[in-house]
Amino acid sequence: MRNPWMRLTMDTWALGVEASSVIGLRTLKMAAGGAAAQAEAELMVREKIESGLALQARAMTGGLGLTAHGAAARTVAHYRRKVRANRRRLSKI
Repeated sequence: MRNPWMRLTMDTWALGVEASSVIGLRTLKMAAGGAAAQAEAELMVREKIESGLALQARAMTGGLGLTAHGAAARTVAHYRRKVRANRRRLSKI
């Protein structure tokens, strides 16, 4: 694609689709209840906090780049990696 913003748009859309599938998988796991559901809930909260802090640290050290597009693209890539890992983990169960 010649327009980098269009690529970012598609990546953001893909993040939304993947996040929706993770929400569904987590909902099923938590609906089952028990110790596994409790562990998943705790993992979810911990991952969200750690991911946000890691992204903030990257922003403060210049790791997101110098342009608006670069920062947005690296932010979406950061979250896509995390969401993809969760989708793979939850799909194995």
